[in-house]
Amino acid sequence: MTTSIAIAEKITTLRHVEEKLGLRLSEDSQFFTEWRADLTELSEAEQARLEQVRQNYLYQISYGSLLEETIKMVVLSPLLELAGFYQAPYRFQTEVSVEIEAQGDNEEILRGRIDVLVLQGKLWIVLIESKKTTFDIELAIPQTLAYMAVHPKPEQPLYGMIANGSSFLFVKTLGKQYGTSDLFATRSQYLNNLSGVLKILKHLGSIVTES
Repeated sequence: MTTSIAIAEKITTLRHVEEKLGLRLSEDSQFFTEWRADLTELSEAEQARLEQVRQNYLYQISYGSLLEETIKMVVLSPLLELAGFYQAPYRFQTEVSVEIEAQGDNEEILRGRIDVLVLQGKLWIVLIESKKTTFDIELAIPQTLAYMAVHPKPEQPLYGMIANGSSFLFVKTLGKQYGTSDLFATRSQYLNNLSGVLKILKHLGSIVTES
């Protein structure tokens, strides 16, 4: 797979995404319907496991910001396992990490980074880490799109999930357009929660293996 660190490091805003990559947010409500399709319901066992993941997260976060490895162990890894992504026919590739920056309180520069796992070359799992604060997922969208935009087959739909432990966002690129889902929260017990994230992951997983 071809990616470019240089491109991703220079694409830090959605305006850069549009001006330098020619990638624009789709205004078509039907462009990215996969995340809100008629998704398969979860079993009681899966729902119970997700509730335990949520409780584990709330306990760990109560002591302060979580580092990348903790987020992976507590939230991301259980989700990927429940989605079946550690089993055949799924296969991960690990992409390079890049840094993101944001202005914090008192104009302090806060640094974080994104780690990218690519499933079957078509589903991008992006994890944000910050040692000082919980980064807003919005900050990772431009660089995620930058990586997806330089995929060698732009005519092929690509899907991504951006996570920082507390929130999840799904994205899709196709040609010169992209779309995003609603935001999902680990803390939420009802709407847009971990159950929704797992349903979408399972659905996207089936799409990327069938296509």
